Amino acid sequence: MRRVIVPAVAVLVSLATAAPAAATPPQQATPAPATPQTKVPVAEGYGGAVATVDLDASKAAVAVLKKGGNAMDAAVAAGAVLGVTEPYSAGPGGGGFMVYYDAKKRQVHTIDGRETAPQAMTATSLEGIPFAEAVTSGLSAGVPGTVAQWDLALRTFGTLSLKQALRPAIEVAAKGFVVDQTFYDQTAQNADRFKDFTSTAKLYLPNGAPPPVGSVFRNPELAATYRELGERGPRWLYGGQLGKEVVATVKRPPITPGATRTVRPGLLEMRDLDRYRALRREPTRVDYRGMSVYGMAPPSSGGSTVGEALNILDALPEVGLHEYLEASKLAFADRNAYVGDLPGVPLKALLSNGFAKERACLIGDRAIPAPAAPGQPDGDYGPCATPTGKGTPPADEGPETTHLVVADRWGNMVAYNLTIESTGGNGIVVPGRGMLLNNELTDFTFGPAPGDPNLPAPGKRPRSSMAPTLVFDHGRPALALGSPGGSTIITTVLQIMVNRYEFGMSLPEALAAPRATQRNTAQTQAEQAFLDRYQAELTARGHELVLNPEIGAATALEFVDRDRVQAVAEPTRRGGGSALVVRPRR
Repeated sequence: MRRVIVPAVAVLVSLATAAPAAATPPQQATPAPATPQTKVPVAEGYGGAVATVDLDASKAAVAVLKKGGNAMDAAVAAGAVLGVTEPYSAGPGGGGFMVYYDAKKRQVHTIDGRETAPQAMTATSLEGIPFAEAVTSGLSAGVPGTVAQWDLALRTFGTLSLKQALRPAIEVAAKGFVVDQTFYDQTAQNADRFKDFTSTAKLYLPNGAPPPVGSVFRNPELAATYRELGERGPRWLYGGQLGKEVVATVKRPPITPGATRTVRPGLLEMRDLDRYRALRREPTRVDYRGMSVYGMAPPSSGGSTVGEALNILDALPEVGLHEYLEASKLAFADRNAYVGDLPGVPLKALLSNGFAKERACLIGDRAIPAPAAPGQPDGDYGPCATPTGKGTPPADEGPETTHLVVADRWGNMVAYNLTIESTGGNGIVVPGRGMLLNNELTDFTFGPAPGDPNLPAPGKRPRSSMAPTLVFDHGRPALALGSPGGSTIITTVLQIMVNRYEFGMSLPEALAAPRATQRNTAQTQAEQAFLDRYQAELTARGHELVLNPEIGAATALEFVDRDRVQAVAEPTRRGGGSALVVRPRR
C-alpha cells in the first residue's frame, strides 16, 4: 500500500470563498444592461455541462446543448464567443488543441490546431532577438489554426455547420459584453503596445484609454468577420481575401505614425495559409491509480509531461507535496530534452512504467538540485540509473490561454485549450477585421541551441504546454480538465489531479487549492496561500519558494454518476469562471 501524505487544507476555504480584491474602476461609461445570471464557479445537474472563464461563453454552450447540439458543437460555439469576450487569449487568429470523447464509439480523439511556422522560417530566424521585441512583431505570427480546427471538429464530430456554430459569437460581438476588471486590467497592461498600432488602438483604446469597467464593449468588425467566415467557409482565410489581409498585416504592420517601437515584419505568405491543415492525432495515454488518463501528443508537451509525472508518482511509496514537485521537475527535464514537433520523439518510452520507475528512484527526502538532468528513455531500464548530461529550464512561454470543458447528455465530452499566446497575442489587430494575431512562434527556442527539439523550421509547429486532459475510471468518463498559464498549465493540471486523487479533495476544492509550480527551475513559484501554509516544511527539504501571485485558471467537470455532472471553474483566479448545466440539480 502506498502512503499518501495529505497536506492541511485549512487555507482552501478562505481561498475559495474570499472575494477578489476591490479595485477602483475608472469613470463609468454606458451603463451595462441587466444580466439574468452572474458567474458561479460550481454547477451540478443533468443534460450536459460546461465550464469556461466567461459567462457569455458558458451560456452559448448551454444554449447549444439545450437545442440538441452535442459537446463538440457547444465547444466550438463557446470557443468562438471567447474570441470576442476573451480576445487577448483566444480568437480566429490563434490555435489550440482539443481532446474529445465519442461516447457512442467509446473512443478518444484529438485535434491539433496548433499554428505553423512560415516556409521561410529557419532555425536562426529568432536568434539574437530580445524576447519582448519578438513578441510584438509580425515575425512572431504563425499560420492561424483555430478556424481549420473548428471546421474539422464540426465536420467530424459535430452536428452544426460552422455558420451555425458562429451565431452566438456574432450576436455577442454585435450587441457587446460588459467590461469586467480582468478585461480592463489586461487592456491597460497592453496599452503601451496597443497604441503603437492604428487598428489595435482604434478597437481596444477608444478615446485613447481602455474601455471602463461596467461599460459595454462591442466589436462589430469581428461580428462581420465571423459572419462572412460562416458564409464563405475556412477557405476565405486559407487562400481567400481574409488570408490576404492577414498576410499583409504580418508583413506590413499598421504602425501608428510617430511610434518608436521596433516592429519586425513577418515571414508569412499566402502559400503558408494554403498549406495549413488541422490534424487528427493519436492521444497520449497512461494508467494511473487504476484510471486511464488521455492527453495531447506532440507538438503539445502537455500529455507527455503530465503523463510521465503521474507515472512517477504512481511508482513512489508515498506521495505528498514534495513528491509532486519532484515528479514535475523530472518530467520537465525530459520534456525539455525530447519533446517537439519532429519525428522520433520517444513518446512511448517517456510514458513507460519502466522509465517512470527509473526516474522515481531519484526522489528522496531532499529536493533534487535544479535544473535536473534528463533521463534516458531508451528501453533499457535499471533499478536506479544516474542521469548524465545537462538539464535546462523551460524557455519563455506566454502565460495567457483559455480552456473550456463541455459534456452533453449522451456522455460525449471535450477538453479544449485555445490561445493566441501572450496576453494580446502580438498586439496587432487585422485592420477592419477585429481580430488579434498570435505570437505563437515565440514558443520556439530562440537558439543557438544545437539539438534542441524545439528550434524553428519551415512548417513546424512550436512546442506547447497546453494540456487538455480526459480521465476514465474503468472505461467510464470520469473527469475533463485543463488550464491556461503557459508552461504552468502542466503543473496546474497535475496538481489538480494530485489534489483530487491523492489527497482526496473534492473537485471544487482541488481547483481552489493554492498552487505551486516546479518546472525544472532553481526556484519553485507558489501562490501566497501556498507559501503561508507550506513554505517552511518544503524549505526544510531543500526547496526554494518564491511568489507567483496567480497560477493558472482551470476549468473542469466530473461525472458524479452515470447522468449527473459537476462543472467547476475558478472561484477567484482571473476574475473567476462560469460553470453551468442544462438542468440544475434540485
